[in-house]
Amino acid sequence: MLPKQKKIHLNKYGRMRLNYLKEHKKAEYTIMFMENTLIDHLEEIQETATKRLNLIIDDLKAKSNLAEDMKNTHMFYWVGTMNAIKQQAEEIILDELIYV
Repeated sequence: MLPKQKKIHLNKYGRMRLNYLKEHKKAEYTIMFMENTLIDHLEEIQETATKRLNLIIDDLKAKSNLAEDMKNTHMFYWVGTMNAIKQQAEEIILDELIYV
């Protein structure tokens, strides 16, 4: 009989990692599940992904010379640039943490 596992709320990155493990790394998923380390792994991945995402976004914003006052003067440029930055950061996160 398996021990009870703690319950956590998985965010986007935790769910993506779980699905990836289930579909592509079945042996690792089964081992972590049986050893009761799966939840801890998913929790660590989602915390790391969230922190890393914020760092990457801040770094890319600094490199693009995007200023907060541009929200009022050049709103569409600011929104478009922020969306591109967020997409770049998420691609990096997926490559580094989720699909490994």
